[in-house]
Amino acid sequence: MRVQDVMTRRVATIDDQASAVLAYDSMRVKGIRHLVVKKGPDLVGVLSLRDLGVAEQSDFRERHVVSDLMKAHVVTIGPEASVKQAANLMRGRTIGCLPVVENGPRNRLVGIVTVTDLLELLGRGIDRPAPGKRVNLKTRGPRVDPRVKRMR
Repeated sequence: MRVQDVMTRRVATIDDQASAVLAYDSMRVKGIRHLVVKKGPDLVGVLSLRDLGVAEQSDFRERHVVSDLMKAHVVTIGPEASVKQAANLMRGRTIGCLPVVENGPRNRLVGIVTVTDLLELLGRGIDRPAPGKRVNLKTRGPRVDPRVKRMR
Protein backbone atom coordinates (compact mmCIF):
# COMPACT_ATOMS: atom_id res chain seq x y z
CA MET A 1 0.00 0.00 0.00
CA ARG A 2 1.24 3.47 -0.86
CA VAL A 3 1.24 6.74 1.09
CA GLN A 4 -1.13 8.26 -1.47
CA ASP A 5 -3.74 5.66 -0.46
CA VAL A 6 -3.83 6.73 3.19
CA MET A 7 -2.80 10.39 3.24
CA THR A 8 -5.13 13.28 3.94
CA ARG A 9 -5.34 15.37 0.79
CA ARG A 10 -6.75 18.56 2.31
CA VAL A 11 -3.76 19.80 4.27
CA ALA A 12 -4.25 22.51 6.87
CA THR A 13 -1.55 25.14 6.40
CA ILE A 14 -0.66 28.37 8.13
CA ASP A 15 1.61 31.30 7.34
CA ASP A 16 4.90 31.43 9.25
CA GLN A 17 4.13 34.93 10.59
CA ALA A 18 0.64 34.09 11.88
CA SER A 19 0.09 34.30 15.62
CA ALA A 20 0.43 31.17 17.74
CA VAL A 21 -3.04 31.91 19.13
CA LEU A 22 -4.53 31.67 15.63
CA ALA A 23 -2.68 28.38 15.03
CA TYR A 24 -3.90 26.91 18.32
CA ASP A 25 -7.51 27.97 17.68
CA SER A 26 -7.36 26.61 14.13
CA MET A 27 -6.14 23.21 15.33
CA ARG A 28 -8.78 22.99 18.06
CA VAL A 29 -11.63 23.93 15.71
CA LYS A 30 -10.50 21.50 12.97
CA GLY A 31 -9.68 18.71 15.43
CA ILE A 32 -6.14 18.25 14.14
CA ARG A 33 -2.70 18.09 15.75
CA HIS A 34 -0.43 19.35 12.95
CA LEU A 35 -0.25 22.37 10.67
CA VAL A 36 2.11 22.65 7.73
CA VAL A 37 3.82 26.04 7.83
CA LYS A 38 4.33 27.91 4.58
CA LYS A 39 6.12 31.09 3.62
CA GLY A 40 4.47 32.05 0.38
CA PRO A 41 4.46 28.90 -1.76
CA ASP A 42 7.37 27.29 0.13
CA LEU A 43 7.01 24.69 2.88
CA VAL A 44 9.16 25.92 5.77
CA GLY A 45 8.06 23.96 8.82
CA VAL A 46 5.59 21.86 10.76
CA LEU A 47 3.77 23.02 13.86
CA SER A 48 2.25 20.50 16.26
CA LEU A 49 -0.29 21.06 18.99
CA ARG A 50 2.40 20.06 21.47
CA ASP A 51 4.61 22.93 20.25
CA LEU A 52 1.88 25.38 21.27
CA GLY A 53 1.73 24.31 24.91
CA VAL A 54 -1.18 23.22 27.05
CA ALA A 55 -4.56 24.91 27.05
CA GLU A 56 -3.74 27.04 30.12
CA GLN A 57 -0.71 28.65 28.45
CA SER A 58 -2.59 31.28 26.44
CA ASP A 59 -0.16 33.99 27.59
CA PHE A 60 2.71 31.94 26.11
CA ARG A 61 0.93 31.74 22.73
CA GLU A 62 0.12 35.46 22.77
CA ARG A 63 3.83 36.29 22.88
CA HIS A 64 4.84 34.12 19.90
CA VAL A 65 4.31 33.73 16.18
CA VAL A 66 4.28 30.40 14.35
CA SER A 67 7.89 30.69 13.12
CA ASP A 68 9.10 30.92 16.75
CA LEU A 69 7.57 27.57 17.67
CA MET A 70 7.57 25.45 14.50
CA LYS A 71 10.01 22.67 13.67
CA ALA A 72 12.00 24.16 10.80
CA HIS A 73 13.58 20.91 9.67
CA VAL A 74 10.76 19.30 7.69
CA VAL A 75 10.94 15.59 6.86
CA THR A 76 8.80 14.84 3.80
CA ILE A 77 7.84 11.79 1.79
CA GLY A 78 6.61 11.16 -1.75
CA PRO A 79 3.12 9.83 -2.56
CA GLU A 80 4.54 6.69 -4.21
CA ALA A 81 6.46 5.62 -1.08
CA SER A 82 5.17 2.61 0.80
CA VAL A 83 3.26 2.90 4.04
CA LYS A 84 6.01 0.83 5.67
CA GLN A 85 8.60 3.41 4.61
CA ALA A 86 6.47 6.21 6.08
CA ALA A 87 6.00 4.35 9.36
CA ASN A 88 9.72 3.61 9.66
CA LEU A 89 10.61 7.21 8.89
CA MET A 90 8.24 8.55 11.53
CA ARG A 91 9.33 5.96 14.08
CA GLY A 92 13.03 6.54 13.40
CA ARG A 93 12.75 10.31 13.75
CA THR A 94 10.06 10.27 16.46
CA ILE A 95 7.78 12.59 14.53
CA GLY A 96 4.00 12.56 14.28
CA CYS A 97 3.47 13.50 10.65
CA LEU A 98 5.02 13.63 7.21
CA PRO A 99 4.01 16.21 4.64
CA VAL A 100 3.59 14.45 1.30
CA VAL A 101 5.24 16.28 -1.60
CA GLU A 102 5.40 15.63 -5.30
CA ASN A 103 8.81 16.30 -6.73
CA GLY A 104 8.79 18.63 -9.65
CA PRO A 105 10.27 22.03 -10.33
CA ARG A 106 9.14 22.81 -6.78
CA ASN A 107 8.15 20.36 -4.12
CA ARG A 108 4.37 20.65 -4.30
CA LEU A 109 2.44 19.77 -1.15
CA VAL A 110 -0.19 17.15 -2.03
CA GLY A 111 -1.09 15.68 1.36
CA ILE A 112 -0.08 14.72 4.86
CA VAL A 113 0.21 11.35 6.57
CA THR A 114 0.04 11.15 10.35
CA VAL A 115 0.52 8.51 12.99
CA THR A 116 -3.28 8.50 13.36
CA ASP A 117 -3.64 7.60 9.66
CA LEU A 118 -1.27 4.67 10.09
CA LEU A 119 -2.95 3.45 13.27
CA GLU A 120 -6.33 3.60 11.56
CA LEU A 121 -4.93 1.53 8.70
CA LEU A 122 -3.49 -1.00 11.12
CA GLY A 123 -6.76 -1.16 13.03
CA ARG A 124 -8.67 -1.95 9.86
CA GLY A 125 -6.21 -4.78 9.14
CA ILE A 126 -5.29 -3.64 5.63
CA ASP A 127 -1.55 -4.23 6.03
CA ARG A 128 -1.77 -8.00 5.38
CA PRO A 129 -4.59 -10.31 4.53
CA ALA A 130 -5.38 -12.87 7.19
CA PRO A 131 -4.12 -16.34 6.34
CA GLY A 132 -6.69 -18.83 5.10
CA LYS A 133 -8.04 -21.63 7.22
CA ARG A 134 -5.39 -24.17 8.08
CA VAL A 135 -6.04 -27.61 6.70
CA ASN A 136 -5.29 -30.53 9.03
CA LEU A 137 -4.00 -33.51 7.12
CA LYS A 138 -4.84 -36.91 8.59
CA THR A 139 -2.35 -39.01 6.69
CA ARG A 140 -0.23 -40.20 9.57
CA GLY A 141 0.96 -43.75 9.48
CA PRO A 142 0.80 -46.09 12.44
CA ARG A 143 3.08 -45.25 15.32
CA VAL A 144 6.05 -47.59 15.48
CA ASP A 145 7.84 -48.22 18.72
CA PRO A 146 11.60 -48.43 17.92
CA ARG A 147 12.15 -50.92 20.80
CA VAL A 148 9.91 -53.52 19.21
CA LYS A 149 11.53 -55.65 16.50
CA ARG A 150 9.45 -56.33 13.46
CA MET A 151 9.14 -59.87 12.25
CA ARG A 152 9.58 -60.71 8.60
